[in-house]
Amino acid sequence: MIQSPSRLWSDRPSSAIGLPVISGWEAELQELYRSTPPSSFSSDINPTHVTGTFACALHMHQPTIPAAEGLISNLQHMLNHPQEGDNHNAETFLWCYRRMGEWIPELVAQGCQPRIMLDYSGNLLWGLEQMGQTTALDALKRLACDRQYALNVEWLGTMWSHAVVPSTPIADIKLQVQAWQHQFVALFGPEALQRVKGFSLPEMHLPNHPDTLYHFLDVLLSCGYEWLLVQEHSVERLDGSPLHQADKYVPNALVARNSQGQTLQMPVLIKTQGSDTKLVAQMQPYHEAQYLGQQPWLSAIHPPCVSQIADGENGGVMMNEYARDFHPVWHQIKDNGRSHPGVVGLNGTEYLNLIRHQGFTVQDFPQCQAVQQHKIWQRVDLEKPSSTAVEAAIQQLKDTDPHFSLDGASWTNHLSWVQGYENVLGPMEDLSKRFHHVYDPLVAANPQVTQRSDYQEALLYTLLLQTSCFRYWGQGTWTDYAQQLYDRGLAALNPAET
Repeated sequence: MIQSPSRLWSDRPSSAIGLPVISGWEAELQELYRSTPPSSFSSDINPTHVTGTFACALHMHQPTIPAAEGLISNLQHMLNHPQEGDNHNAETFLWCYRRMGEWIPELVAQGCQPRIMLDYSGNLLWGLEQMGQTTALDALKRLACDRQYALNVEWLGTMWSHAVVPSTPIADIKLQVQAWQHQFVALFGPEALQRVKGFSLPEMHLPNHPDTLYHFLDVLLSCGYEWLLVQEHSVERLDGSPLHQADKYVPNALVARNSQGQTLQMPVLIKTQGSDTKLVAQMQPYHEAQYLGQQPWLSAIHPPCVSQIADGENGGVMMNEYARDFHPVWHQIKDNGRSHPGVVGLNGTEYLNLIRHQGFTVQDFPQCQAVQQHKIWQRVDLEKPSSTAVEAAIQQLKDTDPHFSLDGASWTNHLSWVQGYENVLGPMEDLSKRFHHVYDPLVAANPQVTQRSDYQEALLYTLLLQTSCFRYWGQGTWTDYAQQLYDRGLAALNPAET
């Protein structure tokens, strides 16, 4: 079992190219999951006097890009070239990455009870290490490791390189999830990782192919996760209709059925539709929760929760207005008094435990499924499901329904992560296949292969090529970065292939 960050670091194989911690302790992490009891955050909130709650998350990410000197953080590139585009924001971004480590202790010392959820990509955490940004890392370590702030700050897991799940090769989904856990435990230790129970989807992009979604939930559950944050419009009720208004503000049970008829379910919190950064920066979820508390509540599950996530550093409102609006809300809640607080901020796991402590279980939650799945299941005999039947239904829908898509749904539905990016997706899938062809037999014969530097270097390029940024900014510089990563990944694999 994992003992301490220092032991983990001492067990890490040395590498001449400064590899991130993304593999090598799979067995230890599995033992950690097995030995960790279900979450039991004991909130000091009395639900009897709470009319509404809100939960906000901040997503932070900087991609890793190729450079002449090797692999660097895009943040380093911004600092090195301040005259290009918006690169003058680099120092402000750095402040945003560390500022919760300043704000939260300050508010707690003032008698407030702030709440925030943090989603940092593995790329970003590695980039801060590469850049020697010890001030930022120390601030984050305080939030992750100091038990005094365990209720105030909840860390969310994610895909290591900010890979959108639906277009990630299915064999790499678990590698992405575990790579982030490796990175996190190496930085902050096993006790901090044991408290990571929620998962944040890059771009809020939920897969809707039945087998991909089932596999994704299976991976999350096997890696110790208990709940997922999803976008309102990425899910539907089991009859294909949109979520009821009341369902958006209580936990739902996401049902995943694969083509063999097996089912899994996982609690999800619903991120409501809206202008994400503006809503979070101006603390709108707090004000919406106040409004909900004044309405006749339509759900037996109480209290309602307004859930939101936004980029934590990107955009003028996050860089400027958030600093103005974050603190006053927590002082206002404190001034309302602990006996009859009305509206309070909670984090995701804390809110779910508050609901469970009132006697509600996942069986009581409204059920939902990934959007467009109802169309598939209408065309499949659920008494005799099969891969053939599911694929036939999917093909029929593709041929007859112009609105049908298995690209999943996200908060960037105006963009496609697939169409027009064959020059990225083709190399991405090819590198993944080559990686698994070489290393899967070796790992099956000897699991300690994942500790070898050649494995870790090949894995690094495989994961990096899946970073969403190479398909977000259109053709040009970013797709060129992807091609360079592919070429370097092939070079890393070539000795092993021969």
